[in-house]
Amino acid sequence: MNKQQLIEKLSLVSHIEGGYFSRTYSSDLKTGIAADLKPRCLLSSIFYMLTDDSPIGYLHKNKSDIIHYFHGGSPLTYLILHPDGNLEKKILGVDLDNGQQLQLIVKGGCWKATELETGEFGLISEAVSPGFEYEDMELAEQTIIKNQFPQSWDRISKYVR
Repeated sequence: MNKQQLIEKLSLVSHIEGGYFSRTYSSDLKTGIAADLKPRCLLSSIFYMLTDDSPIGYLHKNKSDIIHYFHGGSPLTYLILHPDGNLEKKILGVDLDNGQQLQLIVKGGCWKATELETGEFGLISEAVSPGFEYEDMELAEQTIIKNQFPQSWDRISKYVR
């Protein structure tokens, strides 16, 4: 299947972070994760795809933990910037012998960016717990990231819109 067929079959639409997505599940069960937040569904899930015409998932952070599951296409490269300034590179893909992984956990509070470096598309699912809400997500701003993480700026600047 090519990217356009997947976009249609999975009802994917453009995502604010880059790429395409479709929300596939939101639990009816609710919980609150902090006094300043409204109750959230316990779990939500999406399909997420980067393509050769939208190859970057721009730097952002979420309050909730997210598990990423690789489905197919070309590998996706993740840069994860931890609150302490540690910058990690992980690759989701099927080539386990060369360090790729099928599943990746990104803890809430970490900045992350994703890139499709080669190929037509890379397709994953994400499970978020507590469930995703847009107000729990922050897109990176150049001034904030550059000032807070100057040691990583050269490696992450292209991922800041």
